[in-house]
Amino acid sequence: MAMDWVDLLQWPAMAVTVLAAWLVASQSKGRRTIGFWAFLASNVLWMAWGWHDGAYALIALQVALAALNIRGVFKNDPELAQKASEKVGVDAARNESS
Repeated sequence: MAMDWVDLLQWPAMAVTVLAAWLVASQSKGRRTIGFWAFLASNVLWMAWGWHDGAYALIALQVALAALNIRGVFKNDPELAQKASEKVGVDAARNESS
């Protein structure tokens, strides 16, 4: 029986997860940022594989981990967090005036 191509997603997902963990442990801010983005990519890969395999608990875990990784991106880059909060504030002000 031939392996479905989606079954192969688990291998790049695993490799990206390991690479992301390595990068997040770095003392370099830039490498940590890349690591959090890599973790987000691995979250997407694991969710795709989990959906195909019916692993709904894995999908729920990846959603939770993605939220933590998004938090990590912002905590690692305060300037990005400031820009994002300003953008949300501007959008909120526009919605209130509508």
